[in-house]
Amino acid sequence: MRAFNRNLGTLILGLLTIDSWVLMPAAHASEESVDQATKAALALDAKPKHRRSLYSAQCVSCHGRAGFGDRSRSIPALAGQRFAYIVRQLANFSGDERENDTMHHVVSRRDVHATQSWADIAAYVSRMPGNPAAETGDGSHLALGRGIFHEQCSSCHQADAGGDHDGLVPALKGQHYSYLVGQLHQLAADRRHNVDQDLQRFLHSFDEQEIEGVADYLSRQHALGKSHQVMRENGTVVN
Repeated sequence: MRAFNRNLGTLILGLLTIDSWVLMPAAHASEESVDQATKAALALDAKPKHRRSLYSAQCVSCHGRAGFGDRSRSIPALAGQRFAYIVRQLANFSGDERENDTMHHVVSRRDVHATQSWADIAAYVSRMPGNPAAETGDGSHLALGRGIFHEQCSSCHQADAGGDHDGLVPALKGQHYSYLVGQLHQLAADRRHNVDQDLQRFLHSFDEQEIEGVADYLSRQHALGKSHQVMRENGTVVN
């Protein structure tokens, strides 16, 4: 379940001192422009006074005040997700590298479209406590899912499913079962345009039991695992 991010390279190389980067509203931004926007956002300091109000105004109606998402609508939990990954996904939605009409509308709003807002939102949700009661599957393929994850996926997502050191590989633990199943199908069908083709081919080989098993196993993982919290230059701590 590798979460490749092609051409992104090292997160912040000190090359960007841009205060804000805004993608042009083209039908499909190039992958390079999405990478550049991601780097620009990662180089910014989150604004503590702005991030809570921004999340409340733009995200709460779907993802909830606690960031636990909505299992009935397959809306993912964001609480505790990795800072860099959230930034990257906002860049992907803004550049149409991910398919979701609702998110395309959200990132087109003036208050969300700028990269400063991505950094602010990501910093806020990354510090939220993770969802302790995610939706799970029925347990019928749990052992299969556990085996697949630890044999095939943990090298990137880590044994605790908390994501990689840099945070561009997402945390998967404690995510809603139905959302995970849906995203695995999306990846297998090549409808996530921001991932490596090797990952797409790997997931395309999964049968339904394997998809359900992996999703069920991940939805049940809530252990804290390894801490990835780091302090940024302005004193903001992110996950």
